[in-house]
Amino acid sequence: MTTATVSLRQQADYRFEIHFGDAIPTLIADEPAPLGKGEGPSPAQLLCASVGNCLSDSLLFALRKFKQAPEPLRCEVTADVARNPEGRLRILGMHTTITLGVAAGQLEHLDRALTQFEEFCTVTQSVRQSVPVRVTVIDADGLTLRDQT
Repeated sequence: MTTATVSLRQQADYRFEIHFGDAIPTLIADEPAPLGKGEGPSPAQLLCASVGNCLSDSLLFALRKFKQAPEPLRCEVTADVARNPEGRLRILGMHTTITLGVAAGQLEHLDRALTQFEEFCTVTQSVRQSVPVRVTVIDADGLTLRDQT
């Protein structure tokens, strides 16, 4: 088993300094107004970044396993934040769109990579246990290759 550890220190109000370890730059996170001043990403944005980064890494790994070069990848993640039945704000769903840097026709074994990459994404599969995550993959020409919930 491995562990992942971060350390947070309150700077002022809802702004926190996040430390990831000695060799990694510190990150400032903050809630948007009216609670905070929006001086850094919010916790919801950090979750979106984690899901998008992990999915992008997984797709890149799956394609590189077949010696394919889909770069540069782009990824956009949107979280639907609304009140649950108890009136509390929750992330009710997420949608991730990964855009390949090349046309699908330039990549061999793309279908195989697309059918398996999500299963290797540690963060997304963990989040999916409580929040639906939709994943769309499109190529550089705008062709939708995968659209899966």
